[in-house]
Amino acid sequence: MSELQIANRIEDRMIEFAVRVMNLAEKLPDSSSGRHVAGQILRSGTSPAPNYAEARGAESPADFTHKLSVVLKELNETSVWLRIIARKGFFKQDRVTGLLDENRELCKIMVSSLQTMKRKAPAKGSRVASRRARESNDK
Repeated sequence: MSELQIANRIEDRMIEFAVRVMNLAEKLPDSSSGRHVAGQILRSGTSPAPNYAEARGAESPADFTHKLSVVLKELNETSVWLRIIARKGFFKQDRVTGLLDENRELCKIMVSSLQTMKRKAPAKGSRVASRRARESNDK
């Protein structure tokens, strides 16, 4: 599978995750806590897909890394909201388990990608890093 195919598959998984979060949020109770949690999980749970799409169009490796970090932060926040939903008992545990599992998998993918980018990045103080810094200052 090519890098493009892999990236497309990850993006599709994130879109499907967002749709599943939206479906879950729509079924939360119409109470003050239900509305609050619905709003929070809608924001964090639908954010990774478009942020990942932005990362794919990043202008530099640093920009790509930053945008992937945002995706990971939003996925982590969504995980907390899913666990709150499960603990509160809004739904049976099995209703949330699948989303939590997919959330963990997407987090693992983002962590792995970020680790790869970190390994590829030139060490601070190296001639390559110094040259890149000078080049970006010249722009």
